[in-house]
Amino acid sequence: MSNSNQTLKMAIIGCGGIANGKHMPSLAKQPQAQMVAFCDIIQERAEKAAAEFGTEGAKVYTDFRELLKDETIDVIHVCTPNDSHSEISVASLEAGKHVMCEKPMAKTAAQAQEMLDAAKRTGKKLTIGYQNRYRNDSQYLKQLCEAGELGDIYLGKALAIRRRAVPTWGVFLDEEKQGGGPLIDIGTHALDLTLWLMDNYKPKSVLGSTFHKLGHRENAANAFGPWDPEQFKVEDSAFGFITMENGATIILESSWALNVVETGEAKTILAGTEGGADMKDGLRINGEKLSRLYDTKVDLNAGGVAFYSGAAENEADLEQRLWIEAILEDKEPVVKPEQAFVVTQILEAIYESSKTGKAVYFE
Repeated sequence: MSNSNQTLKMAIIGCGGIANGKHMPSLAKQPQAQMVAFCDIIQERAEKAAAEFGTEGAKVYTDFRELLKDETIDVIHVCTPNDSHSEISVASLEAGKHVMCEKPMAKTAAQAQEMLDAAKRTGKKLTIGYQNRYRNDSQYLKQLCEAGELGDIYLGKALAIRRRAVPTWGVFLDEEKQGGGPLIDIGTHALDLTLWLMDNYKPKSVLGSTFHKLGHRENAANAFGPWDPEQFKVEDSAFGFITMENGATIILESSWALNVVETGEAKTILAGTEGGADMKDGLRINGEKLSRLYDTKVDLNAGGVAFYSGAAENEADLEQRLWIEAILEDKEPVVKPEQAFVVTQILEAIYESSKTGKAVYFE
């Protein structure tokens, strides 16, 4: 077990939206984490992060390779655009650091494989930031699935649908830096959640279609203000039909802009031999008892909520606490890199299938 007095020296590489929105505020609440170094290609961003979240004398860098020379740093959080996830994670692992990389694992499956190999080679821990697993509804449903309440789960629907909420900041619309649009951005969360709940990581084939139907519009209605059609280089929606080795099927729907009224992000619908579940309106479980059908809405506030330091933890805080525990107690992280790798493989196959018009088969 860990020594509760032990602290980890953490460094943040990439001090933009996700670092400020999730990683740094949650790490700041962890007594065993000290943020000692910050790196960003824009120096002011790293300086601002250091001033707000850093320990006294926290160092600021614009080149991650310089940061990695500091042997006192234990853990790196990679919060950069997707195209640099693999390069920075591999270099960090090689430098003897544990790594939490923001989702998706990498832009391509080949890059994700390099990360897996580096983690095995160095013996350092690697995890990916799929924080939706730590939500109350996800955690409860995982327990139900593990207890066999749904039986053999043979159908999953992974949903990440927005009607009009295209992110217009950062590099979200840049295919070169991101590798794709809503599929790799929010579809990745829904797919991770669904595979994890089904505990099924053996894909057999993938058929996919992607669309760029609304991205070229001028002054389009959008929650985050109109996008620039010239900048919109990625798909606005993507869909996948995934068949697993055991015959189970997963349907993935993802979009930033789709003319539908029913929306939902990082949600899943599961159907098994003994029952089903969905996250459409809270968490609902359905099944059959005494020859009658039933469905029940689960009250997630009545007990069973993770309490910590006297306050309910949100998913981001729980994610960081369990990650720190995994390092200090030498346990497997909740999000195993092998699982995140399969997510990346499937996403890549959807893009590939959409380009060729043919199904992609896994060896």
